[in-house]
Amino acid sequence: MSSSTPPSSTEKTEVGSYFISNYPPYSQWNKDQLPAVETALHSPAIEKTPLGLYLHIPFCRKRCKFCYFKVFTDVNAAEVTRYVDALCNEISMVSELEIMSDRPFRFVYFGGGTPSFLSPKQLTKLADRLRQHITWDGAEEVTFECEPGTLSETKVKTLRDVLGVTRVSLGIENFSDKILEDNGRAHLSKQVFNAWDWITDADFPNVNIDLISGMVGETWENWKINVEKTIELSPESVTIYQMELPFNTVYSKDILGNKTESPVADWRTKRDWVEYAFDEFQKVGYSVSSAYTVVKDPAKVNFSYRDNLWQGADLLATGIASFGHASGVHYQNVADLEKYLSTVESGVLPLGRGFRPTDHQKLVREMILLLKRGYLDTAYFKNKFDVDVLQHWKSVWDDYAEQDLANVNGDRIELTTEGLLRVDSLLPAFFEPEHQGVRYT
Repeated sequence: MSSSTPPSSTEKTEVGSYFISNYPPYSQWNKDQLPAVETALHSPAIEKTPLGLYLHIPFCRKRCKFCYFKVFTDVNAAEVTRYVDALCNEISMVSELEIMSDRPFRFVYFGGGTPSFLSPKQLTKLADRLRQHITWDGAEEVTFECEPGTLSETKVKTLRDVLGVTRVSLGIENFSDKILEDNGRAHLSKQVFNAWDWITDADFPNVNIDLISGMVGETWENWKINVEKTIELSPESVTIYQMELPFNTVYSKDILGNKTESPVADWRTKRDWVEYAFDEFQKVGYSVSSAYTVVKDPAKVNFSYRDNLWQGADLLATGIASFGHASGVHYQNVADLEKYLSTVESGVLPLGRGFRPTDHQKLVREMILLLKRGYLDTAYFKNKFDVDVLQHWKSVWDDYAEQDLANVNGDRIELTTEGLLRVDSLLPAFFEPEHQGVRYT
């Protein structure tokens, strides 16, 4: 996707990355830029930005057929213990970095994989070890991703009372057992409702439900049931992803290796499903917060991780293959498990690759990520980057306005409903020429 003309609305879901989470593209990051990462981590923060912490737990009961993350299945207790010990040791090293100084963590995110794969005992050990070196007691958001089938009442209480989790993100994806099984999910719908009772009793400030539009086998009838059941549960927020097919998924390998047709619904169908869901949620009082998210009470729900990260916050990344940002410099930890473990065990940070963006690239990154909310205030970018984004990319905005994908009202740019539903396909038009058309990951 390298031109300013978005893909056809009837385009098939083929192999390749669609969802954009950073800039420049990850494929451009390399080991040669690790000295810039080292300098950033071992120096005081040069930008007055909030600080966040990401912890990657790479274990899952099963690998979903659409998953492209760094995850491991069929691991034993000793392997999990070794990883948790390494993660704790990495946190110890991170806590001594000069970029940390006395800065408090504004947000913490336990991602995966499946963080809830860990047992209550392992979670308690992790929390105890981490708090020897750092604290997130003052963080405005502590998010923990959960797979319903891994939860128990004791584990949920551990998340709330021991780890201090404020936001649980429950990966339901679909309520049909057949669709869950066909797509390789480890849980079934009964486990969703069991988990929901425990989560409700624990009284988390924010509970998010994840759904996926376009899972293999999904139909209009099934999608409507998914929306209906989610509304019945009444979570504080709902995130809906449109299924894509990055290169390293089971589905993608089958398509490329066996030359089979894509089994995923086309983009038009997926966007119609998301639009239907947004309409139904708004009927019962939810508000659209981004291209993927609705919230029940905007005054209560705070997406600290998302909003701070999209505005250039520092994020210290821990765990295998995790991504971070330090004083504007991007970096990723090593992606090989044994190399990650042995590097940490030798007392060295497991840095794998990095990228030091220019000021213009920082502008592009922040602009395209914030556009995912559905709007941009041009004064914000003028004040922060001294660039009029409306004039700088006038031809792109004019093109999108002509296609009824965006409207310009004074110093505010707003996406239309259609523009919001396909926002990720609009973003590459703002990439620099050398990044147009290159592989994203």
